[in-house]
Amino acid sequence: MTKTALVLGATGFIGGHIALEGLKLGWEVRGLRREAGATGHIEGAPLRWYEGNLDQPASLFPAMAGVQLLFHAAAYYPQDNRPAWEHTALSAQQIRGVLETAAAAGVERMIFTSSLSTIGQPLAGSGRLADEHDRYLPGSLPDSAYYECKYAMESEVLRACAAGQEAIITNPTLVLGPGDLHLAVGRVIVPLVRGWGQVWLPGDVNAIDVRDVARAHIAAAEVGKRGERYILGGHNLSVHALQDLIADEAGVRRPKWGITRRSINRLARLLRAVPGLRMYSNHLIALSHWQGYDTSKARSTLGLRVRALEETIGAMIAWYRDHGYL
Repeated sequence: MTKTALVLGATGFIGGHIALEGLKLGWEVRGLRREAGATGHIEGAPLRWYEGNLDQPASLFPAMAGVQLLFHAAAYYPQDNRPAWEHTALSAQQIRGVLETAAAAGVERMIFTSSLSTIGQPLAGSGRLADEHDRYLPGSLPDSAYYECKYAMESEVLRACAAGQEAIITNPTLVLGPGDLHLAVGRVIVPLVRGWGQVWLPGDVNAIDVRDVARAHIAAAEVGKRGERYILGGHNLSVHALQDLIADEAGVRRPKWGITRRSINRLARLLRAVPGLRMYSNHLIALSHWQGYDTSKARSTLGLRVRALEETIGAMIAWYRDHGYL
């Protein structure tokens, strides 16, 4: 039976790839966009487009009517200088509107793209990587509106699941690869590929290809369990090692100097005042929370498979070059 799926955020990085994966399966795929004519990085893909605004729930109903699967990959990014509590309230209100509209429209299942930021840190000395049992402690990063918003939105989804609504949560780690039209990570990656990034950062990360993330979303829709979280991650490594891999693939000099956490905190405070860069301030503030992840749950339940990081980086750089970012 052909499924009908709606992708919120189909003009975005992850959402666009989810839409493409659904089309490969022969699904009828709908995409929501705020602006008529916008197609993101999937221009020419045979989606059925609808205009709507996540802050106006009534505008979402036509797109949701008759849909079995709803992929919510439309990230809420706190971009302006409003206080974190205000952004948190707005993000919670937005996701409640989406959940209520989906229920009213008869959507059978929602797959909510959350974030690595809602995965907390394991107890010190436990000797293990963070997994789905670890939860971000709200208020532990009060200056990071991003972390607070993601926790609030995920909590609303879990609350709806407890009330009987069918929803699954995915938690992608650092997502790389082709199609980053809006430079979700490109504002950091592109300067490094150009050879401008001569400072390496402390800390650890987990990186995964966006195409592997999209396939895992499809699997979550098919076999995921209501109210469960699934970390979609690939390779654990230091930020320094990741920067070196990107530089090597781009054929430019590796970063030569390290930077202290104190200097990073100062930089984060400066970025908070720059329009469009507040999101990066949010992540830099959270540097102490950067970590590796245990992805065994997604691998065993969703069949998550990840490609070599070198392949991902090569495809990412090639896409940036082909689309004029370099």
